[in-house]
Amino acid sequence: MSNRNNKALNVQKLAMGGLMAALVCVATSFFKLPVPVTQGYIHLGDAFVLVSAAILGPLGAAAAALGSMLADLLGGYFTYLLPTFVIKGLVALVACAGLRRKLPVWAEWLVLVAAEGVMVLGYFLAESLMYGAAAAAGAVLPNVVQGIGGVVIGAVLIPIFRRIWHRLGA
Repeated sequence: MSNRNNKALNVQKLAMGGLMAALVCVATSFFKLPVPVTQGYIHLGDAFVLVSAAILGPLGAAAAALGSMLADLLGGYFTYLLPTFVIKGLVALVACAGLRRKLPVWAEWLVLVAAEGVMVLGYFLAESLMYGAAAAAGAVLPNVVQGIGGVVIGAVLIPIFRRIWHRLGA
């Protein structure tokens, strides 16, 4: 591949990273179901965290982390900025590590479930430090529901986004 084509691909990947960060932010911020017990919400952003990881690899992890953190910033969840950045970045890294090679569909689902398991565990640990284990335990079920939604919607969207990404020549 020539240097010119390589530079075009890098620009294309960077642009797609920005787009994925924006999609994560929008899906997190605007499509949400409030959870009064935790003062938080269940959202669709996790599906795009997984999609970002599947199509962009480690760059997708950065996009997912930034988009998720931006949603917390815009939503006024300032105490969650750093935990969200780290947790969503780890979720995406687990997903991209597991999805690096061609897998049967059932194995891809297991990778996505494991990635969302990182989200549930990560928020439990972060909230245990912030509020105590008892309060953090109250957020586990809503996070599991959010994770299941992220896996199901992500599993539907990943093949679509992969086709689009390949048609763009990446």
